[in-house]
Amino acid sequence: MAKPGILGRSSAQKSNEGMRIIFSAVVGVMLGYLFGISFPTVNITKLHFPSSIISYIEDRNSGITTQTLLNHAWTSAATHKKNNSASNSDEIPKIYVPTNPKGAERLPPGIVVSETDLYLRRLWGEPSEDLTSKPRYLVTFTVGYAQKANIDAAVRKFSENFTIMLFHYDDRITEWDEFEWSKRAIHVSVRKQTKWWYAKRFLHPDIVARYDYIFIWDEDLGVEHFNAEAYIGLVRKHGLEISQPGLEPDKGLTWQMTKRIGDQEVHKVTEERPGWCSDPHLPPCAAFVEIMATVFSRDAWRCVWHMIQNDLVHGWGLDFALRKCVEPAHEKIGVVDSQWIVHQVVPSLGNQGKAENGKAPWEGVRARCRKEWGIFQTRLTDAEKAYYLAQGITPPKSTVT
Repeated sequence: MAKPGILGRSSAQKSNEGMRIIFSAVVGVMLGYLFGISFPTVNITKLHFPSSIISYIEDRNSGITTQTLLNHAWTSAATHKKNNSASNSDEIPKIYVPTNPKGAERLPPGIVVSETDLYLRRLWGEPSEDLTSKPRYLVTFTVGYAQKANIDAAVRKFSENFTIMLFHYDDRITEWDEFEWSKRAIHVSVRKQTKWWYAKRFLHPDIVARYDYIFIWDEDLGVEHFNAEAYIGLVRKHGLEISQPGLEPDKGLTWQMTKRIGDQEVHKVTEERPGWCSDPHLPPCAAFVEIMATVFSRDAWRCVWHMIQNDLVHGWGLDFALRKCVEPAHEKIGVVDSQWIVHQVVPSLGNQGKAENGKAPWEGVRARCRKEWGIFQTRLTDAEKAYYLAQGITPPKSTVT
């Protein structure tokens, strides 16, 4: 029979050992919980425990305290975080500039070139030495080779301060090399297209931004009494943003506004047939030029380009809407009388149409022109109405003539 004293000591030892096991389990659970909520970014597989913790796990009698365990864990986690921060600091910061042009936000602003030009450059040498001059103006003609003599005469009226650009609707380009100026001109060829089709696709405002004025002319214009530099001087003098030369009264005249007045430099208003002008400041009595020989300032062209419709290639109706792009239009749109031209009325582009139902090619082209005019007027009226309604404003009476 065992002695009571010995049995008591044995029971006490077993009880202490059991408490240590329970204590170890509780500490382990607490450590796991604390790691989980306090160090979510720590990769546990890379957390190196001090040898004292390992020894404690191996030796339950080590006597290590809970506070010591937590101190070791915190030191290890803090070291890991510091190492991660040093690693992240080596990453290259990303660039995002919302004020850059759309699509270029990831580029540093210093490398962004949002505008270009039509200056011709060499294939060799220093880029900074390519240009011996930088023309300030642009003139475009939409041409067929049959009008080569007329275009040659017209181009000679424009100085070297002009970039010359030809849009070829008959796909004949190399033949123009008989003219020396053609070798430094820009040629664009697409069969059977109009000047407004070309202008919409090749004269984006950011492409022609270097030019103070842009001339968009037909091919059948007589220029005997015209000088381009003198014309520019008068446009600047009278503050015209959109203009055209006056027309010889007896040739190809449709509107009184474009008729040349012989005793003055510029006119901005006129009198039309009775009932044609509801307001003396509106087309066709003012704020109006035709589309055969139009000249735009850089700022005016930026607006007009956006108004040109992709599918309406003849531009009919555009002349009545040009006033939307300048303010006040009756002061900034006008006709230059002292530099005048003759409209020769050569239906060369009209003959590029297709004969149908017994009608000549030009008749189909003319019918399309009239149809486009109506479509354009409807679109502009509807767009203005939609804008006012969206702003909560009652649409005024249509401002589209």
